[in-house]
Amino acid sequence: MTPELIACVETIVRGRMEGQGAGHGFDHVGRVLRSSRQIQAEVGGDRSIVDLAALLHDIGDAKFHDGVERSAEFSCQILGELGVDARVIDHVAHIVDNLSFRKGDAAAPLSIEGQIVQDADRLDALGAIGIVRTIEYGAAFGQPFHVSGNHDGAEKTGLRHFDDKLFKLHALLNTEPARRIARQREAFMRQFVDQFLQEWGEGDN
Repeated sequence: MTPELIACVETIVRGRMEGQGAGHGFDHVGRVLRSSRQIQAEVGGDRSIVDLAALLHDIGDAKFHDGVERSAEFSCQILGELGVDARVIDHVAHIVDNLSFRKGDAAAPLSIEGQIVQDADRLDALGAIGIVRTIEYGAAFGQPFHVSGNHDGAEKTGLRHFDDKLFKLHALLNTEPARRIARQREAFMRQFVDQFLQEWGEGDN
């Protein structure tokens, strides 16, 4: 696979995701690609597979397709039209179909390339970017960031999402480079939560 192919896929994905927001636009894909390359440089794996899977991992995000995850389907379509080898298509499709958090225990085991992209995707949910993405998602889908007294999580909020998902991601990462980055980002997020609750009037004095 050539750099030209990767560039072509990037152009297609950028066009298909134009206008898609809520923290899940092409800016997210670009960060996942960058983090994937950073991790791959340390742990190995096929760089081309990593690049393709990173670029295509959210091309059919369920949030923008009536609740149906179509990333594997669209990946096969795009790569097939570009004449990519069937084994590569199958590998990339398997990765994008099994890396999401929502897949949970139903996810099939991932190759090292898949583990890299999964880690990069999860890293983008942490740190300053993770906070902004949570707020963007809430604004797009009408979810408040915080509701006073929502300690039992009865109402879905952005802040509750931190405990329900984001603070669980570090334990689910596959590679040491990703865990190293996650430690710093999670610490920042916890500091943000403490500061937010103090300013809201619900923090420890």
